[in-house]
Amino acid sequence: MSEVTKDQMEKVKDLIEDIDINFFTTKEANGKLRGRPMSTAKVEEDGSLWFFTNEYSGKVAEISHNNEVYLTYASQGSSKYLVVHGNAELSDDKAKMEELWTPTMKVWFPDGLEDPKILLIKVTPTEAEYWESASNKIMMVYGMAKALLTGEKYEEGKHGKVSM
Repeated sequence: MSEVTKDQMEKVKDLIEDIDINFFTTKEANGKLRGRPMSTAKVEEDGSLWFFTNEYSGKVAEISHNNEVYLTYASQGSSKYLVVHGNAELSDDKAKMEELWTPTMKVWFPDGLEDPKILLIKVTPTEAEYWESASNKIMMVYGMAKALLTGEKYEEGKHGKVSM
């Protein structure tokens, strides 16, 4: 596995911070994939991702059974896409919860950090892949039309794969 460069890590971090909401996919005991939208609480310098969850949610049971997760970030407005494959672990670290807590979290945890069901999920990425269009939608359509008319290949923007 090659060493991740600082630029590669910054690209992944920037995309996550830019998009925030992802589709967090786990695997049920029967092998069926199960996903749900989640907000990223924080992305660390090393690429680790943090999420708040309820101790009794399905994802906690699924992670306890199989800790492989797949996160899909998509921002169609800016044509940025990112997938992260990683390993999840559950944490009840109160100091980390205090560090990551924002007032918005009260929507899901009305009792705040005193909620006995609150847990953290830490995802350690093993691989990330991103796609980013070089332009806005109007320019994308123009570029596609130009490629059709000229027979040239459409250059869709940046794509990268990072093994972590």
